[in-house]
Amino acid sequence: MVNSEIYYNQLQKKYSRRITLGLSRIKKALKLLGNPEKKLKRPINIIGSDGKFSCLTSLKYFIEANKQSTSTFVSPHLFDLRSRICLKNRFISLNEIKKHERQISKLNVILSLFEVLTLIYVLAASKRKIDYNILEAGLMFFGDSTRLFDKPLIQAATNINLQHVEWISPKTINEICRQKVGYLSNQTNIYIGKQKPKTLRIIKGILKKNKSNITYPSKWRIIYKGKNIFYKDNKHKIPIKSNYIHSKGLIDNLGLSIKIALDLNIKPTVIQKTIPKVYFEGRLQYLTKGKLRKFVNKKEKILLDGAHSNVSGKNLYNYLKTLNLPIYCVWGMQKNKFPKEFLKEFKGIFKKIVTVKIPGEPNSCTANELKSIAVKQNYKVETTIGIKEALKIISSKEKKIIVVMGSLYWCGSVLKEN
Repeated sequence: MVNSEIYYNQLQKKYSRRITLGLSRIKKALKLLGNPEKKLKRPINIIGSDGKFSCLTSLKYFIEANKQSTSTFVSPHLFDLRSRICLKNRFISLNEIKKHERQISKLNVILSLFEVLTLIYVLAASKRKIDYNILEAGLMFFGDSTRLFDKPLIQAATNINLQHVEWISPKTINEICRQKVGYLSNQTNIYIGKQKPKTLRIIKGILKKNKSNITYPSKWRIIYKGKNIFYKDNKHKIPIKSNYIHSKGLIDNLGLSIKIALDLNIKPTVIQKTIPKVYFEGRLQYLTKGKLRKFVNKKEKILLDGAHSNVSGKNLYNYLKTLNLPIYCVWGMQKNKFPKEFLKEFKGIFKKIVTVKIPGEPNSCTANELKSIAVKQNYKVETTIGIKEALKIISSKEKKIIVVMGSLYWCGSVLKEN
């Protein structure tokens, strides 16, 4: 993993981390490479503001349980560059990444880092016989480098909400929806995940003239009966039993993937048997083992969640308020994620917050900046330099939950230390 980290740092210096929206550069590079994207069978795009990773991951589990192969491209990675690209049943090797990057660099096309990683994925996946190739979109979709296919098999949109407004004008949910679903293919199967009523109305208006086969969230639902949870549509009722999927938002994303899997003719029995195995790293993940456990009491639980938007924050809050234990927080966050508004979603939930600056992230808020926000919202707050120090501050013999939240980059840093 150390070699992967070092190499990723080299790539960050060689290619700009700044996102540059538009398809002209990657299209030019693909043409020079002989259009390898055309070799990818059954491409599937996953688009949205929140829930792309959990939807993609669930679908990958279901397809592979059906004895079919997948490749996946996700963003960002939590702590190992190789995890961005999965080829059948393994992550891409560092040597493969280096080989494809050398090939790309010889094209003399100015590319962003995200575009280079997308190209590495396409090159690697195109050299294998794979049944389904699934790509998670980066920013928006109109100018995103994963929008490569005229006739993808599926384009699925998870929850869409008001994020990344610095990239759009006007800064409205209407424009967000237009950027994300207004450029979906007219020759595909579109799936829309659970949305707020207003957002769904906007999406339906945008897709009114789209000629694709469109499945809206009214075609399926999640049923809660006491402690039992079920996926249900007109033909199927599938129990959802999991020790890993804790929140309504994640269950909604799972439900979207179940609907897609059923339409791919994956049997309900296969899906039902697979659900308990589905696992999302960095998304409501309890750390039950690892190096960080030695800094806390056996009675204390460490819970990681990469929530960084108001919607994902509310989703985390709704889960936390079901826990009958004192809850403490270790908070790191990026400046452009509206930390003040984000913290408001957790009104009164934390006994204490310890703030940190995310290591290696220049856009991260400082610990003192986050402390100032938390103090104004009447929290007890301390600052520190890292996760180990934060756990030492919080840990005691009191039975409690310690929540690490605010950023996928922050969760990735914690997982790396663990």
